Amino acid sequence: MILGIMRISIYIPDAGSLKAKRFVIKSVKDKIKNKFNVSLAEEANDLWQRVELYAACISTDTQHVNSTLENVKNMIEKDPQIEILDYSLELS
Repeated sequence: MILGIMRISIYIPDAGSLKAKRFVIKSVKDKIKNKFNVSLAEEANDLWQRVELYAACISTDTQHVNSTLENVKNMIEKDPQIEILDYSLELS
């Protein structure tokens, strides 16, 4: 079994409150969950415009894990409200 964990540091420039940040992140997470079979988690912090988002995928095929997590990253990048500051992918 191959486990892939992706960490994405996200910046939301228009978020003026925690509520605004939660609204944007909830929307992104819902879109990802509807399209991909991945588990999502966010690191809780009190910064209005920053969030760490984690996605995990497990499969018997390394190529499937890589492509799924890459597609998740691409979907996040396409959102006009979000800028990706940092990205990492770990396979085990």
